[in-house]
Order: sequence, then structure tokens, then C-alpha cells
Amino acid sequence: MASSSGDSQLFDEHFTITSLDQSKYDRVSRIGGTSHDSQSIMTLDVNTELYPCAVGEPLHMVLASSLALDGSKDDGRGWRDLGRGGQGGEATLADMFDYVCHGKIYKFEDGEDGQSIKCFVSFGGLLLALEGPYKKLTPLRVDYVYLLVKK
Repeated sequence: MASSSGDSQLFDEHFTITSLDQSKYDRVSRIGGTSHDSQSIMTLDVNTELYPCAVGEPLHMVLASSLALDGSKDDGRGWRDLGRGGQGGEATLADMFDYVCHGKIYKFEDGEDGQSIKCFVSFGGLLLALEGPYKKLTPLRVDYVYLLVKK
């Protein structure tokens, strides 16, 4: 985790895409991935028209409570209000990533092995399911998060 982002980065992990399902929708694929340490598994719906993906590609995924680089709260401002660093607005965490969504964490479940937890997030209908050790996923016990992804 970068120290400049304060406590806003709740989850930071590198994954390798292990599966890609494009059968249900034209522009959305459900990708599956395993973390490099093999402790976390994710399933994520991605708009592949905006962000094409392929099996075997690496992904760096961050879930953050704020886009502010100093980790401060968004103060009720939406992500659109923050502007883009390259267009005269203040620089944000989003400027360092290629694919960014804002969503609601809506469910937690205990993992099948009793040592892990599952977290479910909805980004306007695009879903994320994340399973991993309690220690890694416990910081996600918040209502809303930003998903930030880059290859």
C-alpha cells in the first residue's frame, strides 16, 4: 500500500485472470482471478468494451474508501466532482488506474473452510465477489468503496 493514500486503501492485491465468461452480455465479461499469493479469489464483472481483459493477464486491484491521495474523506462530493488531475482538477487515486467504479458492499459470508470470508459488492449491477482470509478482508466492513484496477 502506498503511504500517500492514508487509510483509504482497504484492500490492495495483485491477481492473475484465470477465467473469462462473455456468454451472458455483449459488453460485459465475468472474469475470475487468483491472487499471486493464492490466498484470495475474485470474480468481477467488467465492461470489456471499456477495459478489455484476457485469461493470463495480471490485474492490480485496489478497493478504497476515498479517491483523495491523502486519504481524506470525499466530503459528500461525488467522484465526478473531484475532477481529473490531467484536466485542471486535483489529482486523485483514480488517475493512477485504468478502470474505476464506485459501489456498495452489500453482503458478507463466512468462507467454506471457516478460515476465510466472502465479500460482495455491486457497482451499479456489475458485481464483485471476493474471498480471502479474514485479516485481508475485514477492513472492507464499510458501506461504499471505489474499485480501482490496472494491468
